[in-house]
Amino acid sequence: MARTAAAATAAQAKTKVKDDDPFQEGDAIVYAAHGVGRVDRIGVDEIAGTKLEVIQISFPGNQMTLRIPLTKARKAGLRKIVSREIVDKAMAIIKGKPHVSKGMWARRAVAYQEKINSGDLVQIAEVLRDLRRNVDSLDGSFSERKLFEAAQERFVAEVAVLEKKEPTDVLTALTEVMKAA
Repeated sequence: MARTAAAATAAQAKTKVKDDDPFQEGDAIVYAAHGVGRVDRIGVDEIAGTKLEVIQISFPGNQMTLRIPLTKARKAGLRKIVSREIVDKAMAIIKGKPHVSKGMWARRAVAYQEKINSGDLVQIAEVLRDLRRNVDSLDGSFSERKLFEAAQERFVAEVAVLEKKEPTDVLTALTEVMKAA
């Protein structure tokens, strides 16, 4: 009987964690450092002799799988896909006038990379806005183009999941918005 009560208590505790947890298996999520992924599994793994509840995420774009302790997921930069309102705000930023900085390119490049790696769609939109001027011209450097492409890829991937569209369709629409701005 004690074994049954302990099993019931463990099942209730596990259910409580699942109810409080905002992530569910099959959800599309964003991991700040890697972009859009999908929750494959939430379960208990034994790591170095310690049992931890982990969330396993796959990133099909870069053929990577990541496991993060569930208690550290938010701190590690894991979040759900943004809302339509955030996308609208980000699109308004992209349509805005680029901020031109006179500082050294190396410092600006680091700042742009930090914005991309933040996983924040609004900050990524700022990178797109500021670097779009050199995308189609020969004025931009190789590193500018790479940063622009990285920001564009992150932006398109997340918006495509939100809108349930193909990334190529979202990229086409984004390109038109940037050309019109």
